[in-house]
Amino acid sequence: MSDSLSSQHAWTPHQPADRVLMALKTRGPQSIAAIAQTMDVTAEAVRQQMSRLHAEGLVDAENHSTGRGRPTQIWRLTAAGHGRFPDTHAEMTVQMIGAVRQLFGDEGIDRLIGVREAAMRATYHQAMLGASGLRDRLERLAQLRSAEGYMAELRRDGAGFLFIENHCPICSAAKACMGFCRSELELFRDVLGEGARVERVEHILADAQRCAYRVSAAD
Repeated sequence: MSDSLSSQHAWTPHQPADRVLMALKTRGPQSIAAIAQTMDVTAEAVRQQMSRLHAEGLVDAENHSTGRGRPTQIWRLTAAGHGRFPDTHAEMTVQMIGAVRQLFGDEGIDRLIGVREAAMRATYHQAMLGASGLRDRLERLAQLRSAEGYMAELRRDGAGFLFIENHCPICSAAKACMGFCRSELELFRDVLGEGARVERVEHILADAQRCAYRVSAAD
């Protein structure tokens, strides 16, 4: 898998500490040396920011032994660290889902998800007008999803692509109702067209670091 083809983030870090959080969010647990390389700064600069972030409870570390020598500290975001990234009105959304389910049952939830999916489908199809090929459609989809807070990016993956969403701004709602995740997978398949095969290979709700979809041209 090669370097990212596109990377559009709705939340743009400016301060050094925010850049460290972004590196951990988008690339997963890493050593200080790896983060320094990603940020193109010294390891000491990262170490200083990590000390501050650890004191604030935003990051934590585990020692990983690779054989000889001292163990390497691998840093990761804590729940509070993940919480620094936008989650669209999480508590209110979950309460609304609960109220709809109580009043209208699961059928009401399905109708709610269907209305949301239809609105998104219309917007996405409009954005795809004039797209030339699968890669172009995926890049446009990454831009759309990033604008919605999913921190999406596109990478090469053999003969196909890996469509990655580093953040889920509706995670709380998705936990309350898995129908949102099912709906979005169906939406991607529809928007990318019959010529694309879309498979979810990583899922935040299955304890993955991110959601990722393998996309290839259908046979």
